[in-house]
Amino acid sequence: MLEQTLLDIALDLSQSLPKKALYQRFMTAVNQVMPCDAVALLEYQGHELVPVAVDGLLPEVLGMGFSPEDHPRLQAIMASKQPIRFNADSELADPYDGYLVIDPKRVLDVHACIGCSLFVEGRLVGVLTLDALNVGAFDAIDDITIATLAALAAATIRNVNLLNQLDRQQYKLDDNDSVFKQKPLKKSDFIGETPCMQALKDDIRIVANSELSVIIGGETGVGKELVARSLHAQSKRRAQALVQVNCAALPDTLAESELFGHSKGAFTGAAKDRMGKFELAHQGTLFLDEVGELSLELQAKLLRVIQEGEIQRIGLDRNIHVDVRIIAASNRNLLQRVKEGLFREDLYHRLCVYPLNVPPLRERQDDIPLLCGNILTNLKHKIGLSSAKTVRLTQAAMQKLQGYPWPGNVRELQHVLMRAALKASAEAKGITVIQLHHLTFACEPMSQGLTELTAFNSNSPDSNPSTSDETFAAANREEKVEPPVISRSFNDRVADFQRQVIRQSLDDNSQVWAKAARQLQLDRGNLHRQAKRLGLIP
Repeated sequence: MLEQTLLDIALDLSQSLPKKALYQRFMTAVNQVMPCDAVALLEYQGHELVPVAVDGLLPEVLGMGFSPEDHPRLQAIMASKQPIRFNADSELADPYDGYLVIDPKRVLDVHACIGCSLFVEGRLVGVLTLDALNVGAFDAIDDITIATLAALAAATIRNVNLLNQLDRQQYKLDDNDSVFKQKPLKKSDFIGETPCMQALKDDIRIVANSELSVIIGGETGVGKELVARSLHAQSKRRAQALVQVNCAALPDTLAESELFGHSKGAFTGAAKDRMGKFELAHQGTLFLDEVGELSLELQAKLLRVIQEGEIQRIGLDRNIHVDVRIIAASNRNLLQRVKEGLFREDLYHRLCVYPLNVPPLRERQDDIPLLCGNILTNLKHKIGLSSAKTVRLTQAAMQKLQGYPWPGNVRELQHVLMRAALKASAEAKGITVIQLHHLTFACEPMSQGLTELTAFNSNSPDSNPSTSDETFAAANREEKVEPPVISRSFNDRVADFQRQVIRQSLDDNSQVWAKAARQLQLDRGNLHRQAKRLGLIP
Protein backbone atom coordinates (compact mmCIF):
# COMPACT_ATOMS: atom_id res chain seq x y z
CA MET A 1 0.00 0.00 0.00
CA LEU A 2 2.74 2.45 1.03
CA GLU A 3 4.98 1.61 -1.92
CA GLN A 4 2.11 2.00 -4.39
CA THR A 5 1.12 5.35 -2.93
CA LEU A 6 4.65 6.69 -3.11
CA LEU A 7 4.90 5.46 -6.70
CA ASP A 8 1.63 7.24 -7.55
CA ILE A 9 2.96 10.50 -6.13
CA ALA A 10 6.19 10.13 -8.14
CA LEU A 11 4.19 9.43 -11.31
CA ASP A 12 2.05 12.51 -10.68
CA LEU A 13 5.19 14.61 -10.48
CA SER A 14 6.27 13.37 -13.90
CA GLN A 15 3.04 14.57 -15.51
CA SER A 16 2.04 18.07 -16.56
CA LEU A 17 -0.86 18.30 -14.12
CA PRO A 18 -2.39 21.62 -13.05
CA LYS A 19 -0.79 22.91 -9.86
CA LYS A 20 -3.98 22.54 -7.80
CA ALA A 21 -4.30 18.94 -8.93
CA LEU A 22 -0.68 18.22 -7.94
CA TYR A 23 -1.26 19.53 -4.44
CA GLN A 24 -4.60 17.77 -4.00
CA ARG A 25 -3.35 14.38 -5.18
CA PHE A 26 -0.34 14.64 -2.88
CA MET A 27 -2.58 15.40 0.11
CA THR A 28 -4.93 12.53 -0.78
CA ALA A 29 -1.98 10.14 -1.04
CA VAL A 30 -0.63 11.19 2.37
CA ASN A 31 -4.02 10.56 3.98
CA GLN A 32 -4.08 7.08 2.47
CA VAL A 33 -0.88 5.95 4.17
CA MET A 34 -0.72 8.11 7.30
CA PRO A 35 -3.12 8.02 10.29
CA CYS A 36 -3.73 11.78 10.09
CA ASP A 37 -6.60 14.01 11.11
CA ALA A 38 -4.92 17.07 9.57
CA VAL A 39 -2.19 17.57 6.98
CA ALA A 40 -0.72 20.90 5.89
CA LEU A 41 1.81 21.72 3.19
CA LEU A 42 3.28 25.19 3.67
CA GLU A 43 5.59 27.06 1.31
CA TYR A 44 8.25 29.43 2.62
CA GLN A 45 7.57 32.77 0.96
CA GLY A 46 9.55 35.80 2.02
CA HIS A 47 9.68 35.54 5.81
CA GLU A 48 6.57 33.48 6.46
CA LEU A 49 5.07 30.06 5.82
CA VAL A 50 2.05 30.16 3.53
CA PRO A 51 -0.31 27.14 3.37
CA VAL A 52 -0.66 25.94 -0.24
CA ALA A 53 -2.60 22.73 0.48
CA VAL A 54 -4.45 21.47 3.57
CA ASP A 55 -6.61 18.51 4.47
CA GLY A 56 -8.63 18.24 7.69
CA LEU A 57 -8.28 21.97 8.34
CA LEU A 58 -10.79 24.74 7.68
CA PRO A 59 -10.43 26.32 4.20
CA GLU A 60 -9.61 29.77 5.61
CA VAL A 61 -6.22 28.39 6.64
CA LEU A 62 -5.25 28.65 2.96
CA GLY A 63 -5.62 32.42 3.21
CA MET A 64 -3.33 32.73 6.22
CA GLY A 65 0.38 33.21 6.71
CA PHE A 66 2.43 31.92 9.65
CA SER A 67 5.44 33.84 10.86
CA PRO A 68 7.96 31.36 12.33
CA GLU A 69 8.83 33.84 15.08
CA ASP A 70 5.22 33.72 16.28
CA HIS A 71 4.94 29.92 16.04
CA PRO A 72 7.80 28.13 17.87
CA ARG A 73 6.62 24.72 16.67
CA LEU A 74 7.01 25.73 13.03
CA GLN A 75 10.29 27.45 13.84
CA ALA A 76 11.62 24.24 15.36
CA ILE A 77 10.61 22.24 12.27
CA MET A 78 12.37 24.74 9.96
CA ALA A 79 15.55 24.55 12.05
CA SER A 80 15.88 20.77 11.64
CA LYS A 81 16.75 18.83 8.52
CA GLN A 82 15.36 15.65 10.10
CA PRO A 83 11.68 14.90 10.85
CA ILE A 84 10.64 16.17 14.29
CA ARG A 85 8.15 14.32 16.51
CA PHE A 86 6.51 16.47 19.14
CA ASN A 87 5.65 14.84 22.46
CA ALA A 88 1.97 14.69 23.38
CA ASP A 89 2.67 17.04 26.27
CA SER A 90 4.78 19.50 24.25
CA GLU A 91 4.51 23.05 25.54
CA LEU A 92 4.84 24.44 22.01
CA ALA A 93 1.38 25.54 20.87
CA ASP A 94 0.07 24.09 17.62
CA PRO A 95 -0.48 26.78 14.95
CA TYR A 96 -3.76 25.13 13.87
CA ASP A 97 -5.61 25.48 17.18
CA GLY A 98 -9.25 26.19 16.37
CA TYR A 99 -8.97 25.28 12.70
CA LEU A 100 -9.70 21.52 12.75
CA VAL A 101 -12.60 20.44 10.55
CA ILE A 102 -13.47 17.60 12.97
CA ASP A 103 -13.58 19.77 16.09
CA PRO A 104 -13.00 23.49 15.40
CA LYS A 105 -13.28 24.41 19.09
CA ARG A 106 -10.63 21.96 20.23
CA VAL A 107 -7.29 23.27 21.42
CA LEU A 108 -4.62 20.87 20.21
CA ASP A 109 -2.97 20.53 23.57
CA VAL A 110 -2.60 16.73 23.64
CA HIS A 111 -2.14 15.00 20.29
CA ALA A 112 0.44 13.46 17.97
CA CYS A 113 2.38 15.69 15.62
CA ILE A 114 5.22 15.28 13.12
CA GLY A 115 6.87 18.06 11.16
CA CYS A 116 9.39 18.00 8.29
CA SER A 117 11.36 20.81 6.71
CA LEU A 118 11.43 20.69 2.90
CA PHE A 119 14.55 21.42 0.88
CA VAL A 120 15.23 21.73 -2.83
CA GLU A 121 18.91 21.82 -3.82
CA GLY A 122 19.85 22.84 -0.30
CA ARG A 123 17.32 25.68 -0.12
CA LEU A 124 14.44 25.66 2.36
CA VAL A 125 11.19 25.75 0.39
CA GLY A 126 8.58 24.82 2.97
CA VAL A 127 7.25 22.63 5.76
CA LEU A 128 5.02 19.53 5.94
CA THR A 129 3.01 18.97 9.14
CA LEU A 130 1.01 15.87 10.13
CA ASP A 131 -1.41 15.95 13.10
CA ALA A 132 -3.47 13.15 14.70
CA LEU A 133 -5.83 13.48 17.66
CA ASN A 134 -4.86 10.04 18.96
CA VAL A 135 -1.72 10.10 21.04
CA GLY A 136 0.86 7.67 19.65
CA ALA A 137 -0.76 7.53 16.19
CA PHE A 138 2.62 7.90 14.47
CA ASP A 139 4.65 5.57 16.70
CA ALA A 140 4.64 2.81 14.09
CA ILE A 141 5.76 5.13 11.27
CA ASP A 142 9.54 5.16 10.76
CA ASP A 143 11.57 8.26 9.96
CA ILE A 144 12.52 6.97 6.50
CA THR A 145 8.86 6.94 5.45
CA ILE A 146 8.39 10.46 6.79
CA ALA A 147 11.57 11.65 5.05
CA THR A 148 10.37 10.09 1.77
CA LEU A 149 7.07 11.94 2.02
CA ALA A 150 8.98 15.14 2.78
CA ALA A 151 11.15 14.68 -0.32
CA LEU A 152 8.04 14.16 -2.47
CA ALA A 153 6.41 17.20 -0.88
CA ALA A 154 9.47 19.32 -1.70
CA ALA A 155 9.40 18.00 -5.27
CA THR A 156 5.71 18.91 -5.51
CA ILE A 157 6.44 22.50 -4.45
CA ARG A 158 9.30 22.65 -6.92
CA ASN A 159 7.12 21.39 -9.77
CA VAL A 160 4.37 23.88 -8.95
CA ASN A 161 6.93 26.69 -8.92
CA LEU A 162 8.22 25.53 -12.28
CA LEU A 163 4.65 25.61 -13.58
CA ASN A 164 4.33 29.15 -12.24
CA GLN A 165 7.49 30.12 -14.07
CA LEU A 166 6.08 28.64 -17.27
CA ASP A 167 2.91 30.62 -16.65
CA ARG A 168 5.00 33.76 -16.33
CA GLN A 169 6.77 32.95 -19.56
CA GLN A 170 3.43 32.41 -21.27
CA TYR A 171 2.13 35.71 -19.96
CA LYS A 172 5.30 37.33 -21.21
CA LEU A 173 4.62 35.87 -24.65
CA ASP A 174 1.01 37.04 -24.48
CA ASP A 175 2.00 40.48 -23.16
CA ASN A 176 5.28 40.88 -25.01
CA ASP A 177 4.77 44.64 -25.08
CA SER A 178 5.42 44.77 -21.34
CA VAL A 179 8.49 42.53 -21.03
CA PHE A 180 11.75 43.58 -22.61
CA LYS A 181 13.70 40.91 -24.44
CA GLN A 182 16.62 39.86 -22.28
CA LYS A 183 19.37 40.55 -24.79
CA PRO A 184 22.69 42.07 -23.73
CA LEU A 185 22.70 45.86 -23.79
CA LYS A 186 25.45 46.81 -26.21
CA LYS A 187 27.63 49.85 -25.71
CA SER A 188 26.31 51.20 -28.99
CA ASP A 189 22.76 51.10 -27.64
CA PHE A 190 23.47 53.88 -25.14
CA ILE A 191 25.35 56.60 -26.95
CA GLY A 192 26.71 59.81 -25.48
CA GLU A 193 30.18 61.25 -24.91
CA THR A 194 29.23 64.77 -23.81
CA PRO A 195 29.84 65.68 -20.14
CA CYS A 196 26.14 65.53 -19.20
CA MET A 197 25.80 62.03 -20.67
CA GLN A 198 29.00 60.85 -18.99
CA ALA A 199 27.62 62.11 -15.68
CA LEU A 200 24.39 60.19 -16.30
CA LYS A 201 26.30 56.98 -17.09
CA ASP A 202 28.33 57.41 -13.90
CA ASP A 203 25.13 57.75 -11.87
CA ILE A 204 23.71 54.62 -13.50
CA ARG A 205 26.84 52.64 -12.59
CA ILE A 206 26.62 53.88 -9.00
CA VAL A 207 22.98 52.96 -8.38
CA ALA A 208 22.46 49.99 -10.73
CA ASN A 209 23.82 47.29 -8.43
CA SER A 210 21.85 48.49 -5.42
CA GLU A 211 18.22 47.74 -4.56
CA LEU A 212 17.24 51.42 -4.39
CA SER A 213 14.16 52.65 -6.22
CA VAL A 214 15.04 54.97 -9.09
CA ILE A 215 12.94 57.60 -10.80
CA ILE A 216 14.00 58.75 -14.26
CA GLY A 217 13.03 62.24 -15.37
CA GLY A 218 13.34 63.87 -18.74
CA GLU A 219 11.43 65.14 -21.74
CA THR A 220 9.57 62.94 -24.18
CA GLY A 221 11.89 61.04 -26.50
CA VAL A 222 15.15 61.44 -24.55
CA GLY A 223 15.56 57.71 -23.92
CA LYS A 224 14.21 57.07 -20.41
CA GLU A 225 13.35 53.51 -21.42
CA LEU A 226 16.97 52.96 -22.47
CA VAL A 227 18.17 54.22 -19.09
CA ALA A 228 15.82 51.74 -17.39
CA ARG A 229 17.22 48.92 -19.53
CA SER A 230 20.77 49.97 -18.69
CA LEU A 231 19.98 50.04 -14.96
CA HIS A 232 18.51 46.55 -15.14
CA ALA A 233 21.35 45.20 -17.31
CA GLN A 234 23.94 46.33 -14.74
CA SER A 235 21.96 45.15 -11.70
CA LYS A 236 22.02 41.92 -9.70
CA ARG A 237 18.63 41.12 -11.23
CA ARG A 238 19.80 41.17 -14.84
CA ALA A 239 19.13 37.43 -15.29
CA GLN A 240 15.45 37.99 -14.45
CA ALA A 241 12.70 39.82 -16.30
CA LEU A 242 12.43 43.56 -16.84
CA VAL A 243 8.69 44.19 -17.00
CA GLN A 244 7.37 47.47 -18.39
CA VAL A 245 4.06 49.11 -17.54
CA ASN A 246 2.92 52.12 -19.53
CA CYS A 247 0.90 53.83 -16.79
CA ALA A 248 -0.52 56.38 -19.23
CA ALA A 249 -2.15 53.57 -21.24
CA LEU A 250 -3.78 51.81 -18.27
CA PRO A 251 -7.59 52.19 -18.32
CA ASP A 252 -8.93 52.98 -14.84
CA THR A 253 -11.24 49.96 -14.96
CA LEU A 254 -8.41 47.50 -15.66
CA ALA A 255 -5.42 49.18 -14.03
CA GLU A 256 -5.60 47.24 -10.75
CA SER A 257 -5.94 43.91 -12.56
CA GLU A 258 -3.02 44.74 -14.86
CA LEU A 259 -0.75 45.58 -11.95
CA PHE A 260 -1.83 43.06 -9.32
CA GLY A 261 -3.66 40.34 -11.29
CA HIS A 262 -7.04 38.70 -10.66
CA SER A 263 -8.59 35.35 -9.83
CA LYS A 264 -10.99 33.45 -12.04
CA GLY A 265 -14.52 34.83 -11.68
CA ALA A 266 -13.41 37.97 -9.82
CA PHE A 267 -15.36 40.09 -12.30
CA THR A 268 -17.16 39.75 -15.62
CA GLY A 269 -14.67 38.56 -18.21
CA ALA A 270 -12.21 37.06 -15.70
CA ALA A 271 -12.26 33.60 -17.29
CA LYS A 272 -9.05 32.39 -15.64
CA ASP A 273 -6.46 33.30 -13.03
CA ARG A 274 -4.13 35.98 -14.31
CA MET A 275 -0.84 37.26 -12.98
CA GLY A 276 -0.34 40.99 -12.73
CA LYS A 277 2.80 42.83 -13.73
CA PHE A 278 4.16 42.67 -10.17
CA GLU A 279 4.09 38.87 -10.19
CA LEU A 280 5.62 38.77 -13.66
CA ALA A 281 8.47 40.91 -12.36
CA HIS A 282 9.06 38.75 -9.25
CA GLN A 283 12.81 38.70 -8.50
CA GLY A 284 13.31 41.08 -11.42
CA THR A 285 12.64 44.74 -12.19
CA LEU A 286 9.36 46.56 -12.75
CA PHE A 287 9.57 49.67 -14.95
CA LEU A 288 6.65 52.03 -14.34
CA ASP A 289 6.76 54.36 -17.34
CA GLU A 290 4.81 57.63 -17.09
CA VAL A 291 4.05 56.91 -13.43
CA GLY A 292 2.66 60.42 -13.01
CA GLU A 293 -0.45 59.40 -14.96
CA LEU A 294 -1.70 56.93 -12.33
CA SER A 295 -4.91 57.82 -10.53
CA LEU A 296 -4.70 58.80 -6.86
CA GLU A 297 -6.59 55.63 -5.89
CA LEU A 298 -4.09 53.42 -7.67
CA GLN A 299 -1.20 55.43 -6.26
CA ALA A 300 -2.38 54.53 -2.75
CA LYS A 301 -2.44 50.82 -3.62
CA LEU A 302 0.97 51.05 -5.25
CA LEU A 303 2.36 52.70 -2.13
CA ARG A 304 1.09 49.84 0.02
CA VAL A 305 2.72 47.24 -2.24
CA ILE A 306 6.05 49.06 -2.10
CA GLN A 307 5.86 49.30 1.68
CA GLU A 308 4.69 45.75 2.40
CA GLY A 309 6.26 43.80 -0.46
CA GLU A 310 2.93 42.02 -0.98
CA ILE A 311 0.12 42.19 -3.49
CA GLN A 312 -3.42 40.89 -3.47
CA ARG A 313 -5.04 39.71 -6.67
CA ILE A 314 -8.58 40.90 -7.26
CA GLY A 315 -10.86 38.18 -5.88
CA LEU A 316 -8.14 36.48 -3.82
CA ASP A 317 -8.28 36.68 -0.02
CA ARG A 318 -4.61 36.06 0.70
CA ASN A 319 -1.56 38.17 0.01
CA ILE A 320 1.22 37.15 -2.37
CA HIS A 321 4.82 38.04 -1.58
CA VAL A 322 6.69 39.74 -4.42
CA ASP A 323 10.35 40.67 -4.62
CA VAL A 324 10.54 43.50 -7.14
CA ARG A 325 12.86 46.43 -7.75
CA ILE A 326 10.98 49.46 -9.02
CA ILE A 327 12.22 51.90 -11.62
CA ALA A 328 9.81 54.70 -12.48
CA ALA A 329 9.90 57.35 -15.18
CA SER A 330 7.95 60.49 -15.98
CA ASN A 331 8.20 63.39 -18.38
CA ARG A 332 6.20 65.49 -15.92
CA ASN A 333 7.44 67.50 -12.96
CA LEU A 334 6.22 65.20 -10.20
CA LEU A 335 6.99 67.70 -7.43
CA GLN A 336 4.72 70.18 -9.17
CA ARG A 337 2.03 67.52 -9.43
CA VAL A 338 2.44 66.88 -5.70
CA LYS A 339 1.83 70.58 -5.05
CA GLU A 340 -1.24 70.43 -7.30
CA GLY A 341 -2.60 67.44 -5.36
CA LEU A 342 -2.32 65.13 -8.38
CA PHE A 343 0.46 62.92 -7.03
CA ARG A 344 0.91 61.52 -3.53
CA GLU A 345 3.87 63.01 -1.70
CA ASP A 346 4.56 59.81 0.23
CA LEU A 347 4.65 57.79 -3.00
CA TYR A 348 6.94 60.37 -4.58
CA HIS A 349 9.46 59.99 -1.77
CA ARG A 350 9.22 56.19 -1.93
CA LEU A 351 10.03 56.21 -5.64
CA CYS A 352 12.52 59.07 -5.71
CA VAL A 353 15.24 57.43 -3.61
CA TYR A 354 17.80 58.00 -6.37
CA PRO A 355 16.62 60.41 -9.08
CA LEU A 356 18.18 60.41 -12.55
CA ASN A 357 17.59 63.06 -15.19
CA VAL A 358 18.16 62.37 -18.87
CA PRO A 359 19.35 65.54 -20.64
CA PRO A 360 17.46 66.72 -23.74
CA LEU A 361 19.17 66.40 -27.10
CA ARG A 362 19.60 70.17 -27.47
CA GLU A 363 21.95 70.08 -24.45
CA ARG A 364 24.20 67.45 -26.00
CA GLN A 365 24.37 68.40 -29.66
CA ASP A 366 27.95 67.15 -29.91
CA ASP A 367 26.49 63.64 -29.55
CA ILE A 368 24.37 64.06 -32.69
CA PRO A 369 27.03 62.76 -35.15
CA LEU A 370 27.45 59.62 -32.99
CA LEU A 371 23.70 59.15 -32.77
CA CYS A 372 23.31 59.63 -36.52
CA GLY A 373 25.90 56.96 -37.25
CA ASN A 374 24.16 54.49 -34.96
CA ILE A 375 20.66 55.28 -36.22
CA LEU A 376 21.63 55.12 -39.90
CA THR A 377 23.34 51.78 -39.34
CA ASN A 378 20.29 50.31 -37.65
CA LEU A 379 17.61 51.65 -40.00
CA LYS A 380 18.94 50.23 -43.25
CA HIS A 381 16.76 47.11 -43.13
CA LYS A 382 13.72 49.24 -42.33
CA ILE A 383 13.99 51.12 -45.59
CA GLY A 384 14.91 48.10 -47.68
CA LEU A 385 18.68 48.63 -47.91
CA SER A 386 21.25 45.89 -47.45
CA SER A 387 23.55 46.09 -44.43
CA ALA A 388 26.50 46.62 -46.79
CA LYS A 389 24.90 49.72 -48.30
CA THR A 390 26.49 53.03 -47.26
CA VAL A 391 24.24 55.80 -45.93
CA ARG A 392 25.81 59.10 -44.90
CA LEU A 393 25.05 62.78 -44.45
CA THR A 394 26.62 65.77 -46.12
CA GLN A 395 28.38 68.30 -43.93
CA ALA A 396 25.65 70.85 -44.50
CA ALA A 397 22.96 68.36 -43.47
CA MET A 398 24.87 67.49 -40.31
CA GLN A 399 25.26 71.18 -39.46
CA LYS A 400 21.55 71.63 -39.82
CA LEU A 401 20.84 68.67 -37.52
CA GLN A 402 23.20 70.09 -34.90
CA GLY A 403 21.52 73.47 -35.07
CA TYR A 404 17.95 72.24 -34.67
CA PRO A 405 16.42 72.47 -31.12
CA TRP A 406 14.90 68.94 -31.19
CA PRO A 407 11.65 69.28 -29.25
CA GLY A 408 11.09 65.54 -29.83
CA ASN A 409 14.67 64.67 -28.82
CA VAL A 410 16.30 61.40 -29.96
CA ARG A 411 13.01 59.89 -31.11
CA GLU A 412 12.46 62.85 -33.43
CA LEU A 413 16.02 62.51 -34.73
CA GLN A 414 15.31 58.87 -35.57
CA HIS A 415 12.21 59.80 -37.53
CA VAL A 416 13.91 62.68 -39.36
CA LEU A 417 16.77 60.42 -40.43
CA MET A 418 14.42 57.64 -41.46
CA ARG A 419 12.42 59.94 -43.72
CA ALA A 420 15.56 61.50 -45.15
CA ALA A 421 17.27 58.15 -45.79
CA LEU A 422 14.17 56.80 -47.49
CA LYS A 423 13.97 59.78 -49.84
CA ALA A 424 17.72 59.79 -50.49
CA SER A 425 17.78 56.08 -51.26
CA ALA A 426 15.07 56.55 -53.87
CA GLU A 427 17.35 58.99 -55.72
CA ALA A 428 20.67 57.21 -55.24
CA LYS A 429 22.41 54.99 -57.76
CA GLY A 430 25.30 54.06 -55.49
CA ILE A 431 26.02 55.55 -52.07
CA THR A 432 22.96 56.95 -50.34
CA VAL A 433 23.76 60.55 -49.38
CA ILE A 434 21.36 62.51 -47.18
CA GLN A 435 21.40 66.15 -48.28
CA LEU A 436 19.75 69.30 -47.00
CA HIS A 437 16.66 69.01 -49.14
CA HIS A 438 15.98 65.51 -47.81
CA LEU A 439 15.52 66.72 -44.22
CA THR A 440 12.05 67.56 -42.93
CA PHE A 441 11.15 68.37 -39.34
CA ALA A 442 8.18 68.11 -37.00
CA CYS A 443 4.90 69.04 -38.67
CA GLU A 444 6.45 70.49 -41.81
CA PRO A 445 5.03 68.94 -45.00
CA MET A 446 7.56 66.46 -46.28
CA SER A 447 7.38 67.96 -49.76
CA GLN A 448 9.15 71.07 -48.48
CA GLY A 449 12.90 71.30 -48.23
CA LEU A 450 14.81 72.16 -45.11
CA THR A 451 15.89 75.46 -46.68
CA GLU A 452 12.41 76.82 -45.87
CA LEU A 453 12.86 76.07 -42.15
CA THR A 454 15.04 79.01 -41.14
CA ALA A 455 12.97 80.39 -38.28
CA PHE A 456 14.34 78.03 -35.66
CA ASN A 457 18.02 78.79 -36.33
CA SER A 458 18.99 82.22 -37.58
CA ASN A 459 22.70 81.25 -37.44
CA SER A 460 22.17 78.34 -39.80
CA PRO A 461 24.07 78.45 -43.10
CA ASP A 462 20.63 78.24 -44.72
CA SER A 463 19.25 81.45 -43.17
CA ASN A 464 19.98 83.25 -46.43
CA PRO A 465 19.02 81.46 -49.63
CA SER A 466 22.13 82.52 -51.50
CA THR A 467 24.55 81.57 -48.72
CA SER A 468 22.66 78.33 -48.31
CA ASP A 469 23.28 77.46 -51.94
CA GLU A 470 26.96 78.42 -51.62
CA THR A 471 27.39 76.36 -48.43
CA PHE A 472 25.64 73.40 -49.95
CA ALA A 473 27.82 73.59 -53.04
CA ALA A 474 31.01 73.93 -50.98
CA ALA A 475 30.11 70.97 -48.81
CA ASN A 476 29.42 68.79 -51.83
CA ARG A 477 32.11 69.76 -54.33
CA GLU A 478 33.41 66.23 -54.18
CA GLU A 479 29.94 64.88 -54.88
CA LYS A 480 28.22 64.81 -58.20
CA VAL A 481 24.63 65.65 -57.37
CA GLU A 482 22.39 64.17 -60.02
CA PRO A 483 18.70 64.90 -60.48
CA PRO A 484 16.29 62.28 -59.19
CA VAL A 485 15.81 59.34 -61.49
CA ILE A 486 12.13 58.46 -61.73
CA SER A 487 12.17 54.69 -62.13
CA ARG A 488 9.02 53.84 -60.17
CA SER A 489 5.49 55.15 -60.19
CA PHE A 490 4.20 57.66 -57.67
CA ASN A 491 1.80 55.09 -56.17
CA ASP A 492 4.62 52.58 -55.69
CA ARG A 493 6.69 55.17 -53.83
CA VAL A 494 3.74 56.15 -51.65
CA ALA A 495 3.13 52.48 -50.81
CA ASP A 496 6.82 52.03 -49.91
CA PHE A 497 6.67 55.02 -47.60
CA GLN A 498 3.49 53.73 -45.95
CA ARG A 499 5.18 50.39 -45.29
CA GLN A 500 8.12 52.13 -43.62
CA VAL A 501 5.86 54.31 -41.48
CA ILE A 502 3.90 51.26 -40.26
CA ARG A 503 7.08 49.25 -39.59
CA GLN A 504 8.60 52.16 -37.67
CA SER A 505 5.47 52.63 -35.58
CA LEU A 506 5.41 48.91 -34.74
CA ASP A 507 9.10 49.05 -33.76
CA ASP A 508 8.42 52.10 -31.59
CA ASN A 509 5.62 50.23 -29.84
CA SER A 510 7.24 46.79 -29.38
CA GLN A 511 5.18 45.28 -32.24
CA VAL A 512 1.89 45.97 -30.46
CA TRP A 513 -0.67 46.80 -33.14
CA ALA A 514 -3.09 48.59 -30.81
CA LYS A 515 -0.40 51.01 -29.64
CA ALA A 516 0.88 51.55 -33.17
CA ALA A 517 -2.67 52.36 -34.29
CA ARG A 518 -3.00 54.94 -31.52
CA GLN A 519 0.32 56.52 -32.48
CA LEU A 520 -0.75 56.73 -36.13
CA GLN A 521 -4.24 57.94 -35.12
CA LEU A 522 -5.87 55.06 -36.95
CA ASP A 523 -8.50 52.54 -35.99
CA ARG A 524 -6.79 49.24 -35.18
CA GLY A 525 -8.87 47.37 -37.77
CA ASN A 526 -8.06 49.97 -40.39
CA LEU A 527 -4.34 49.63 -39.63
CA HIS A 528 -4.57 45.85 -40.10
CA ARG A 529 -6.37 46.33 -43.43
CA GLN A 530 -3.72 48.79 -44.62
CA ALA A 531 -0.91 46.44 -43.54
CA LYS A 532 -2.54 43.54 -45.36
CA ARG A 533 -2.99 45.66 -48.50
CA LEU A 534 0.69 46.59 -48.37
CA GLY A 535 1.78 42.99 -47.92
CA LEU A 536 3.09 43.42 -44.37
CA ILE A 537 0.89 40.61 -43.05
CA PRO A 538 -0.42 37.55 -44.93
